[in-house]
Amino acid sequence: MLTRVDFEARERQILSKYAAFSAESRGRVHPEPPCQTRTIYQRDRDRIVHSKAFRRLKHKTQVFISPEGDHYRTRLTHTLEVDGIARNIARGLGLNEDLTEAIALGHDLGHTPFGHAGEEALNQVYAPGFKHNEQSLRVVDFLEYKLHKPFRGLNLSSEVRDGILNHTGPNIPFTLEGQIVRIADRIAYINHDIDDALRAEVISLEELPEEPLKILGKTHTKRIDLMVRDIITNSWNQSCIHQSIEVKKATTELRDWLFANVYKSSSKAKTEECKAKRLLQELYQYYLEQPDQLPEEYQIMQKEVVLERIIVDYIAGMSDRYALALARQIFFPKPWLG
Repeated sequence: MLTRVDFEARERQILSKYAAFSAESRGRVHPEPPCQTRTIYQRDRDRIVHSKAFRRLKHKTQVFISPEGDHYRTRLTHTLEVDGIARNIARGLGLNEDLTEAIALGHDLGHTPFGHAGEEALNQVYAPGFKHNEQSLRVVDFLEYKLHKPFRGLNLSSEVRDGILNHTGPNIPFTLEGQIVRIADRIAYINHDIDDALRAEVISLEELPEEPLKILGKTHTKRIDLMVRDIITNSWNQSCIHQSIEVKKATTELRDWLFANVYKSSSKAKTEECKAKRLLQELYQYYLEQPDQLPEEYQIMQKEVVLERIIVDYIAGMSDRYALALARQIFFPKPWLG
């Protein structure tokens, strides 16, 4: 039988000197006995996949709210695409795939319903501000818990927690595996959002910007393949993760084009976003005025957390369909029938 010690020894044999080795992890906030069969990062990966927050991702918007069709990305399928891209890069560089996968699978656990519209809605009503990466860390550190555990949260390793928090924002993860997820997230959403926008007929192939596509490729497959190979080539045996100047410039141009022509320009998208933001903000105000209507597990939290924070935690954790059903129940109750 292969044990954790065998896997840790194998890492020493095959991984790059720049990899994050499981045996050298900075550990957990709450010390735990090591698992006999899994490394610390393999164990973290399993904890994330078995969490309730991970399961809810399948009913959370990626970009298009309430799309008419079965093939649009959700927050879960986005997460899986990031995972696949990140693991391929990590494998090509001889880095720790288990750590990379754990970070990738956990990076969006704190995302709101209705995509970035939901994030903006909570950021506007909650005075300290709301950022989904910070909420993702809060999910794994506090909101997820097991009744038999003496502490809240999943008690993940320092390396996974850092990668989740810093997959976006001003700070760079301290592991190369975390840096890979940060770039893989962008590679995934740029390419699958183009695919979904074409499917929704928000844009046409002819409208896509010519200059970045000359460098990156005309098709979804070619772009991802080139971006992955470019990172592996330019980051090989390096102490940080790089893209070439040419590919990075083209990627940024394509991303900027998406923001101008897909995320912010569609009148239908704007209408849906306004509706979603108003719905979440009305839910926030409702629970602020009637905190006794919060679920019992959230009411109990008032002993250690301020009410506004609790409401944000509750709303951010909702799926799209749960938020819609709850709004109908609260604001549009069915008439009483005798």
